[in-house]
Amino acid sequence: MQEPFSRTLFLCQNPSSHLPLLGLPPLSHSPGPSAQGLCTSTRETPIKRMPMWPQHLEGVGWSLAMATKSSLPGPGAKMKTPVCSYGIMLVLLSLLAVLQATTALKNGIDIYSLTVDSKVSSRFAHTVVTSRVVNKAETVQEATFQMELPKKAFITNFSMIIDGVTYPGNIKEKVAAQKEYSAAVARGESAGLVKATGRNMERFQVSVNVAPEAKVTFELVYEELLKRRLGVYELLLKVQPKQLVKHLQMDIHIFEPQGISFLETESTFMTNELADALTVSQNMTKAHIRFKPTLSQQRKSPEQQDTVLNGNFIVRYDVNRTVSGGSIQIENGYFVHYFAPEGLPTIPKNVIFVIDQSGSMAGRKIQQTREALIKIVDDLGPKDQFNLVCFNEEATQWKPSLVPASAENMKEARNFAAGIMARGGTNINDAVLLAVQLLERANKQELLPAGSVSLIILLTDGDPTVGETNRANIQKNVQEAISGQCSLFCLGFGFHVSYAFLEKLALDNGGLARRIYEDSDSALQLQDFYQEVANPLLMKVAFEYPSNAVEEVTQDNFRLLFKGSEMVVAGKLRDKGPDVLSAKVRGQLHLQNITFQTEASVAEKEEEFRSPKYIFHSFMERLWAYLTIQQLLERAVSASDSEKQALETRALSLSLNYSFVTPLTSMVVTKPEGQEESRVAEKPMENENRHRNIHVGQSFFRSHSTGDGRSRITAGTSERLSSFQRRFGPPGPLHPPRGPFLPDHMLLPDISLAPPVPEGVFHDMDLRTKETIIMAAPPPAPIQAPPVILPLPGQSVDWLCVDIKRSQGLMKLLSDPDQGVEVTGQYETEKAQFAWIEVTFKNPQLQVRASPEHVVVTRNRRSTAHKWKETLFSVIPGLKMTMDSAGLLLLTSPDKVTIGLLSWDGPGKGLRLLLQDTDRFSSHVGGALGQFYQDVLWGPPAAADDNKRTLRVQGHDHPATRELKLDYQEGLPGREISCWSVEL
Repeated sequence: MQEPFSRTLFLCQNPSSHLPLLGLPPLSHSPGPSAQGLCTSTRETPIKRMPMWPQHLEGVGWSLAMATKSSLPGPGAKMKTPVCSYGIMLVLLSLLAVLQATTALKNGIDIYSLTVDSKVSSRFAHTVVTSRVVNKAETVQEATFQMELPKKAFITNFSMIIDGVTYPGNIKEKVAAQKEYSAAVARGESAGLVKATGRNMERFQVSVNVAPEAKVTFELVYEELLKRRLGVYELLLKVQPKQLVKHLQMDIHIFEPQGISFLETESTFMTNELADALTVSQNMTKAHIRFKPTLSQQRKSPEQQDTVLNGNFIVRYDVNRTVSGGSIQIENGYFVHYFAPEGLPTIPKNVIFVIDQSGSMAGRKIQQTREALIKIVDDLGPKDQFNLVCFNEEATQWKPSLVPASAENMKEARNFAAGIMARGGTNINDAVLLAVQLLERANKQELLPAGSVSLIILLTDGDPTVGETNRANIQKNVQEAISGQCSLFCLGFGFHVSYAFLEKLALDNGGLARRIYEDSDSALQLQDFYQEVANPLLMKVAFEYPSNAVEEVTQDNFRLLFKGSEMVVAGKLRDKGPDVLSAKVRGQLHLQNITFQTEASVAEKEEEFRSPKYIFHSFMERLWAYLTIQQLLERAVSASDSEKQALETRALSLSLNYSFVTPLTSMVVTKPEGQEESRVAEKPMENENRHRNIHVGQSFFRSHSTGDGRSRITAGTSERLSSFQRRFGPPGPLHPPRGPFLPDHMLLPDISLAPPVPEGVFHDMDLRTKETIIMAAPPPAPIQAPPVILPLPGQSVDWLCVDIKRSQGLMKLLSDPDQGVEVTGQYETEKAQFAWIEVTFKNPQLQVRASPEHVVVTRNRRSTAHKWKETLFSVIPGLKMTMDSAGLLLLTSPDKVTIGLLSWDGPGKGLRLLLQDTDRFSSHVGGALGQFYQDVLWGPPAAADDNKRTLRVQGHDHPATRELKLDYQEGLPGREISCWSVEL
């Protein structure tokens, strides 16, 4: 007898497997070719028990799914599977996906409350997500709780409350937990509840059946230590309800005894209407961010029931610092010591870039590597030395030895980097050893500056294929060669490289590993990583505490301190220890040793954390456990087998004692009796994503050939789709699938509809001997949008259209020192568009660079890329940045000119510059465009043609002509305006 089908959602490449996600039964329930999702004939399929039909509703990183049992065929029923084609299937799938969220409540599941409460106490974040749902249907529904959380976070608790009964998640050793779901794995079910998603997030998911009128409360708790990177701490929350929620509220409380030096928020979904629901209050040591939108504020429009909430909510901040021994904080018998002194000079560095130029790097990857390398070379300090090593089958050096970062050498290096080509195999062993030899030779010849830091930065996208290919041997060879004399940093480009191999290679040699994701901002990722290690401040840093005062201290010796980072040491206070905890931090500057001293009163520091009512108490003990576990697992990567066992045993004990879901533990989620057996949540490993490409963009279904003449649908991404594709999906395959009515060799012809022929064309015509050709008049050329439209305050002429006809290289478009703003750009006359436009603000110090591909925002050496038409709402002291779905980026500041950047898709496609509030320009404004805001004199109309005038600016005459142009300032499709055009 055939077994009934289990109620399980599968994620796979088979297109039919997507149908349960859209509320449709699979196309076939039998294995074999029919499972490809192609209906080649009409058949009757006996059904024992059909899979549930879920309807997903994503929440703050979570979703609710429901399935109506009563709507399914009963046991033994017959179902006809119709003939179908991919073109129809693609339209149907995409159409149902669009209708999915709007039909949610019709199926009964209602999210009536969703709250997120995050308490950040001295960098340690404790986040609780609570959602409450009710089943308003008359039948049993399935609700799926789905939440996205940061990869560095540890889940500490999950529970479901159903009919007043709490079903908790129990954290156990991974080996023990595996026994509880081995049966599910044997059936082919995916028992894991946590999957990696995107670059920095993991998705937790669990489902449960809900009876009619029953209510369920889901609660998930996770914790993380916020890491300082390029001068900021960042708290990231995911917001994706996919339905309107009556009570939706986020509260973020921050308490930093050192004092909060700055605070900013950023969102990818915020609108001007939603901004009214966001409140930020702050004093010297505390901050409270609340987001509480009403139902009307959540709506995309008054006529729609869809929610606009879909994306990230980010809080960034930093604390006050001085040139001192750092800050010691104490709570409930534990201490934490934060160390990141300000004002230290940068230590000169000797850096060798080892670049993979094997064949697998061909195309976009090598292009982005060249682009990043050119910019990185530009950022070298005047006291730095550097060299380049490129490798495929063989490793070759750019120069015989390291060279100073002089203007001439940097120019030559940029030219060399621009010519790097990809071909051949991958010889990692010889390449890294060559870099080590270059440093050794320079050291023996006393060519390295005294007190300098030596770094090797390796970039590769694949495993070794030439020379020494045994990974363990390569790790051994490199470690013996380096012998602690320099630090090795490894960057893995994409998912075809063993991240575990690179991680051990780096940790063995005092560095770290980082994955570079294949995307439009890969070059930016490379540059950002370099910025993290570009400015070493201290070497050989050691923390010292009185032995009678502390115990079980975390790592207290570090090789390097980089600008913008922070060292963290935590431990226990001994019973009957001294009333004052003192500490020394020793390190090496460029040419001298230095010692920092600090001390803290135990009683006074304890009191700091007793008064704030929203502080998560005993947090410092959990911070200590979190940090200890992270460091034990990191040390285990490069430890011997015997040492690794001892390190993992201690990390496991702490994970169980403090209820952390770590790589050594799992959480078993229990369910009500009679439902699907217990499921297990585990911490994904970075290397598990190795062969999974992650893209940033809109999800869609792609049809392509599988090599046997058939087509299949796979998940993919698209940055831009036509309006038809956005609504109904992309067109079907060019070749129809094989079926009983179409032989393999037969192709459907392309069919196009011609316009109707005018009446009377064939009147009295002899069709046998005559031929009539109807010639349509050529359409008029579309009116173009000019490169720049300038509003001129106080002038009788409202608009000035500026055309750029001559190549001028780098252009200073606007400069106003009183406003603290400068706008530069590069205009390509042959393409009649800007290659890029850059806006630089003096206060706050920030740079926005727009290119046709994306917008890059740089602040404090930290860069973030935003794709056009992805909504953005960022508020920092003194500046607000917003971008809407039409691709308009506005930079607004009180009492200053508003500057806009637009990705224009209409006639004259390209980047556009917009200006508002131009009456705020000072008298010192200048530049190619700024000159028009100085004293402008209009001459009288020409005698022969009143559409021509002369415009005198700063003693120079510019002929101006009245012309019809397309105004891009209000977005597509634009509107026709009459303006005076001048040429530059």
